[in-house]
Amino acid sequence: MKMKKVLALTLSACMSMGLMTGCGSSSAGSSSSGGSSDSKVIKIGVFEPTTGENGGGGFQEVLGIRYANKVHPTVKVGEDEYKIELVEVDNKSDKTEAVNAAQKLVSEKVSVVLGSYGSGVSIAAGQIFADAKIPAIGCSCTNPQVTQGNDFYFRVCFLDPFQGTVMANYATDNGAKTAAIITQLGDDYSSGLGSFFKTAFSDLGGSIVSEEQFQTNQTDFKAILTNIKAQNPDIIFAPSSITTAPLIIKQARELGITATIAAGDTWENSTIIENAGDSAEGVVLSTFFDEAEPANDEAAAFIEGFKTYLKENKQEEIIPAVSALGYDSYLAAIKAIENAGSTDTTAIRDALKDVSIDGVTGSISFDENGDANKDMAFIKTIEGGKFKFLTTTTVK
Repeated sequence: MKMKKVLALTLSACMSMGLMTGCGSSSAGSSSSGGSSDSKVIKIGVFEPTTGENGGGGFQEVLGIRYANKVHPTVKVGEDEYKIELVEVDNKSDKTEAVNAAQKLVSEKVSVVLGSYGSGVSIAAGQIFADAKIPAIGCSCTNPQVTQGNDFYFRVCFLDPFQGTVMANYATDNGAKTAAIITQLGDDYSSGLGSFFKTAFSDLGGSIVSEEQFQTNQTDFKAILTNIKAQNPDIIFAPSSITTAPLIIKQARELGITATIAAGDTWENSTIIENAGDSAEGVVLSTFFDEAEPANDEAAAFIEGFKTYLKENKQEEIIPAVSALGYDSYLAAIKAIENAGSTDTTAIRDALKDVSIDGVTGSISFDENGDANKDMAFIKTIEGGKFKFLTTTTVK
């Protein structure tokens, strides 16, 4: 939601499943709290990929949600305090599996769903949540189609039209006049973000000199990169998954391509640096959050506490933006439950429309489509084997 050199990434995502029993969460197939305590338990579904193409990023999002549950384990509903139980399902980065995972959450009678990492699986499951009248809050699913025509889907991240535009702004502000675009065929996130970048870059006077597509699970990109090299673009915009990114980066540099390589939020993952090595130097990306620039007191407290949590769980003490978004989606959910004063899912959906919180990634409220009112992105580069904050940017 693969060539031996990146197999370690998939194995890492699978090994991370060992943490799946932490923080009071349960899998969809397990038994829930029984007896009379059921009346004081409210379930929040966690709809994320922890395996498959996007398993690494999905797991980072899960960690943010689990930490939020640790910090805020209960919620007031009227005069009663309810324990919050996370019900986690793995949508396996696959649209068909996403439908099955969504149905499991419906059968578990969750009151809210959080997720998913990956717009395609979010879109695939959206109607199931709407039909069941269960509100869903996307963390990092940026494609506009996630919320379009779905009164039960919200999100705490910015959208791809915005993200594509700010990356085009960054490219032109830094002297790029020509660009090549590489997208994954059939992937809603990749194709959508590539299209929005193309429109924005062209509107700013830039020229798109090459557009290339690749198949899911493709590992050899030298043919399309050779085509791109012949056009000598100033920048290559290649929004793609964590597993694909290091292959594109390394093979481009092996062919002698010196153009800036850029992408969107999915590339903010340390495994890309690990697998691409020195070739990753100079890569540029847009993202939602930077720990060096806390937006408010909530963000400052999150940074300190989440780093401790990561250390306790033997995870790298770097805070990905998607973990912060996972935390914020949880905050939005419990605020809506409190404001609704009810466990009724439609009442929670109605309350979400007027929710306003100071989240880790900034102030969050929702527009008429359920999309977050956000107007700023963080631009980062890879320097010295680490992600380095460059600037913040908005739409011109």
